[in-house]
Amino acid sequence: MGCNCGARASGRATIYRLVLPNGVMRDYPTRQEAEAARRRGGGTVIVVNQ
Repeated sequence: MGCNCGARASGRATIYRLVLPNGVMRDYPTRQEAEAARRRGGGTVIVVNQ
């Protein structure tokens, strides 16, 4: 039996994008990291499926 090692069945990855007030965008692999960065610098976290 194969292992998908945490990947979704569709093979799409979810990333969390922080959009800072000055327009800079940064991507994070987990919501926790994105939220921690948002608390430090402000901005908005959005979910992006790739």
